[in-house]
Amino acid sequence: MRNYICNFLLFFCVTFMSFSQTKGIQKGTYLSSNKGQKIKLNLLDNNKYELVFYSGDYEIKGDSLSFSQKVKPATAFDLAFKKDKKAQKIKVNFLDPSYYSFYIGTQNGSESVEYQRISDIKTKVDPDWLKADLEFEINKADFLYLVYEDYNGQSKLSKFALPKDVSEITIKYELDALSDLNLSGYYDRKTNELKISEQSGKNPITFLNEKDSKPDENPTVTALENQTISNWTYPGKEPLVTENFGADVIVDTTDTYAVAKFDFKFKIENNLKSALAATKNAKTKFLVIYTDSKNPASKTDFDTVVKDLETQVGYYMYDAYNPQYDIFNYYLATADDKKWLKANKISDNPSLIILNANGDILATAKSNLLDKKSDFTYYDEFSKKLQRANAFSGVDKVLKNKKATDKDLISAFYQASVLDIPYDYETTDAVAEEVNPADFKVAKVTLDKKEVAQIWKKLIETHQKDTQPNRELVETILREIKNVGFSKQFFNEERIFNDTDFLAIDYLLKHYDAIEKMNIEDENGNALVLLKGSLSSEIAAALQQNGYLSKDGVTGKANQNKIISIYKKLIATGKGSFDCYKNYFEYLSAESENSIDDIAYLKEFKSYFDTYLSTEKGNAIERLDEMFATLDTDSDYSYNGWNSFKDYHSNLANSTAWLTVLKPTNSSFIKDAITWSEYSLVVTKNNPYYLDTLGQLYYKDGQKEKAIQAQTLAVKYLSADVEEETANEIRETLSKMQNGTY
Repeated sequence: MRNYICNFLLFFCVTFMSFSQTKGIQKGTYLSSNKGQKIKLNLLDNNKYELVFYSGDYEIKGDSLSFSQKVKPATAFDLAFKKDKKAQKIKVNFLDPSYYSFYIGTQNGSESVEYQRISDIKTKVDPDWLKADLEFEINKADFLYLVYEDYNGQSKLSKFALPKDVSEITIKYELDALSDLNLSGYYDRKTNELKISEQSGKNPITFLNEKDSKPDENPTVTALENQTISNWTYPGKEPLVTENFGADVIVDTTDTYAVAKFDFKFKIENNLKSALAATKNAKTKFLVIYTDSKNPASKTDFDTVVKDLETQVGYYMYDAYNPQYDIFNYYLATADDKKWLKANKISDNPSLIILNANGDILATAKSNLLDKKSDFTYYDEFSKKLQRANAFSGVDKVLKNKKATDKDLISAFYQASVLDIPYDYETTDAVAEEVNPADFKVAKVTLDKKEVAQIWKKLIETHQKDTQPNRELVETILREIKNVGFSKQFFNEERIFNDTDFLAIDYLLKHYDAIEKMNIEDENGNALVLLKGSLSSEIAAALQQNGYLSKDGVTGKANQNKIISIYKKLIATGKGSFDCYKNYFEYLSAESENSIDDIAYLKEFKSYFDTYLSTEKGNAIERLDEMFATLDTDSDYSYNGWNSFKDYHSNLANSTAWLTVLKPTNSSFIKDAITWSEYSLVVTKNNPYYLDTLGQLYYKDGQKEKAIQAQTLAVKYLSADVEEETANEIRETLSKMQNGTY
């Protein structure tokens, strides 16, 4: 059956098609056995029927008629959990993903969602797609995201909360209800079920007589939210080709709901002093003050909004309190607060004032609470704006406070660094725009770039003598060198590394082992992840990224010697991971393109080859397999698989050896290059490109007979995959070797 989409009908009733009864079918009302909103089939007199898809309440307001459903639409993904506190990973059983386009994502806390395409996982674990069901493992996470993407660019996304002790998840995808119906049906006497489907007979909907219908025996797992999104995407996802090229991502509907297992309640104070104290004690919350003294129903409105928000926040709490979702405290101003309102120049009625934990005003709006209720939901961008304003305000205060402690400075920089990077920054250009007085006006703080840089430099210099690393300082440094830290937040710019950055990296290297152990759990068992992979790979990625940047005519390559020095320090201390070496080789290779020789690159590769790859220390494949087993889980080659890792090394050995063929100035490495070239053919046999490299190296080394043998094999193994121009060059090289004109 095709998808059925209906956002406005209260019910759908067809009275023009006749339904041929058979013995055993009785008139009356039948209910579908699908989950979520039940579909009613009414068999009426005169061979008429009704299919009722939506039912609920309606309300008349003037000439308008509005509807509300009694039951929220359920997710199309049916989940079942198994639990085991000892499980280190989560086993996933995806029942018959078939040819549909599915994605699975995981998220810890408020970190970004990591997505994978199900078909890619299927290819990795079952290359021949022999099994209908798919089994694989994922890391422990707080939330699970499941996405179905149709051929028109519409994606249905569901988010689920994962119990802390979940060990296994079984996923089944169930198609939506009906569309453009062309129905037929039959009665199953064995089960007393009436099954209705399109003429194809596939995917029937099963109905039971209303009087025989029983409640679901097994409880279902309810999604925290469901969305239908046009052209849904995530970083690294290949675009879906549709006829609507270049369309923006549009969220059509968002349904956020869950069965609250934790009875969450806001603590509403009866006076301003207590409300301020409660917010200060919470440290990370904001206080929303509502004043509407001229409205006799203000207390009723306040209670209604707070109750609705209380229910919504409670939905996010799966089975226990989670401060991540509890962002706001609420307080209704009284006549006793007139003095405070006047002192803070709040004269509008109604009015909303938002304070941080220190009692500083971060935002105000000339509006009632009912109209602004949506701004206080967890997923609204407004809370992120407040967090940014609060962080900016905190840094500004600390910088201006001559009595600020070292701890205060680190905390201020840290709070700014861990903010989410906004999709778009507010412009400072003077643009004439119509301002809605009911909108929140968020406090703005302008920071001095030079002052911030000086204080940060002094802070890094002060901590060079630390015997133990400061966790908040470490995380701030990591985000800063990856260009997602406080500088990006404050000034919206990507910086070329300066002396302070390299000094900060030295701090990380000094405390390398202690930092590696910093991935711990909090009191609720949530992982406090500091590093995605190893510290070595994090630093290497930051160095590589910065090398590509350019600002005011200066590029990251201006720091070439310092960057190479960092790589050498990592390697010398034995901390050089595969990804570190990989990025280092890419950097050196790029630097060698415009130089007369590649000596620096060849020396570093020789060290890597002799340490990790040389067959003098064991079988080439076995040594690679040992390296592959130690890869960081976030490494591209860990995800892409063993064959990709093997091909990388054979190609690396060949391309490095080829540098000795290209440049006579590299001739001192010819013996090593022959070893590397021979290695590439041990790992990847009969490759015509690699054989061509080896043949030319043999010839340059005076081993002409072996050169002709290798080059003959290169010609032999040419295939249609080799470009014609390259194939001709390989054949021509063989001819020159044979006639002595090479």
